[in-house]
This record gives sequence, C-alpha cells and structure tokens, in this order.
Amino acid sequence: MAQGMRQGYSGLQILLHWTIALLVLFQLIFGESMGEVAEALEHGETPDASEQFLADAHYWVGIAILVLVGLRVILRVTQGAPAPIGSGPQLLIAKAIHGIFYLLLIAVPVTGLLAVYVDEEIGEIHEIGKPLFIAFIVLHVLGALFHHFKLKDETLRRMFVPGR
Repeated sequence: MAQGMRQGYSGLQILLHWTIALLVLFQLIFGESMGEVAEALEHGETPDASEQFLADAHYWVGIAILVLVGLRVILRVTQGAPAPIGSGPQLLIAKAIHGIFYLLLIAVPVTGLLAVYVDEEIGEIHEIGKPLFIAFIVLHVLGALFHHFKLKDETLRRMFVPGR
C-alpha cells in the first residue's frame, strides 16, 4: 500500500512507535553503564553487579530496538502510512527529522555492536548518538505540540488512535 493511502497508523505501528520510544529513553538514561563496565574491566577490576546488569540490558535493548525498527520499516512498506500533514518547508523539515530518526535508530545500535565485536574505537562514534537522539527527540516533541496546539490538526492524535 502506498504512503498516504491510510487515514491513520495501524495499532501495531502505534505500538511499535511508543515501544521504540520507551526503549530509546531507557538507553539514554541507563546507557552510561556500558562505559563504566568497560572502564572497570580495563583497570582489571570487577564491575559492580548493578552496572553489569544495566550494561547487559543496554546491549539487549539495543538489539531489540534494531529488530523493532526493522519490523516498523516492513510495516510501513506493506501497510503504508497516512499522508503527511503540512506542505512546503514544514513538510521538508518533518521528513528530514523522521529520516534522521530512522538513520539513528539503525546506525546507533549497529555502531554499538561494531564497538563490541569489531573495534572498541567505534564506540566513540556510537556515543555521538546520545546527544543527537536528545536533540531530535526535542525537535520531534516540539513539532508534535506545534501541530496539536497551534495548527490544531490531527498529527498528534494519529500516534495515539489507530486509523484505517
């Protein structure tokens, strides 16, 4: 189904959006434990059990994000998406922000895995993802609130209520 043929997102698309958002939030809050564990190991120390647990969780949550984003992309291709609201520069900004989100949602977990299995120096690239995610989350939320309160359109509602 081509983009724009749907009136809204499916329930599964909405569930994936919010699940991925919560998982990214978890990563942003608890992701520092990976560095703590790596530093402890570099100094020949035993990592704190809670830090080790959070580092392990960071690893598996990153993989979960990658898998769920893959599923989200497949659903977008097979089920379509509602037509964007807006035009001109506003539409270009929205498309750019969404494109960057998808890029981050794939590149950050992949660079994390590459840092673990290929070269730990790639971890420096992986760490750039945190401030980028924070910046784009702020832009995304501000855009949604702008649509809801200023433009009074259905943009925000579409991410809470499934459409056809």
